[in-house]
Amino acid sequence: MSFWLICLLLTNGVAFALFGIDKHRAVRSAWRVSEFTLLLTALVGGSLGALAGMYFFHHKTRKPLFFIGVPLFLVVHVLILLAALTAG
Repeated sequence: MSFWLICLLLTNGVAFALFGIDKHRAVRSAWRVSEFTLLLTALVGGSLGALAGMYFFHHKTRKPLFFIGVPLFLVVHVLILLAALTAG
């Protein structure tokens, strides 16, 4: 496997897990993962994992920053990936 594919898989796995951890902690009124961390993880390549986590855990789906921002990150990531694949 390519180094970049492994990085993307790990980043998406971390993003998915962070949404699950934050939801679990929200239900128990415990210390939470910051929204900045959730969005940053989505921005740096974990947008698919973040989107899956949002809907799998039913978490942050009503916040415009998330239900607009995370899919927008995913579109940008797909466009970058397509540009990289067609360039070489």
